[in-house]
Amino acid sequence: QVQLVESGGGLVQAGGSLRLSCAASGSIFSSNVMGWYRQAPGKQRELVAIIISGSSTNYADSVKGRFTISRDNAKNTVYLQMNSLKPEDTAVYYCNYKTKALDAWGQGTLVTVSS
Repeated sequence: QVQLVESGGGLVQAGGSLRLSCAASGSIFSSNVMGWYRQAPGKQRELVAIIISGSSTNYADSVKGRFTISRDNAKNTVYLQMNSLKPEDTAVYYCNYKTKALDAWGQGTLVTVSS
């Protein structure tokens, strides 16, 4: 089992920045993919960014150039630095941990961007 605890959400004005953190605990395997997804009201959950254990990354087109995902393997923590936030970035952001055998989700953290 893997537990994920997210932090860092909140209310920010358009153009501002936030940094999300997700700490993983439990049976952590060195080969994994961690990432961030988001779900806005009335919409499906969508990929924001993922980072593979070797630090390869992938981003949704809507956040490229504004968001940066990173990880600290020693702390089993993944971060999402969000800059130049827009009202359309408003959503619940979920942390995800994935291996061949496991797909775990955090409880979500709300990010609200006011115009």
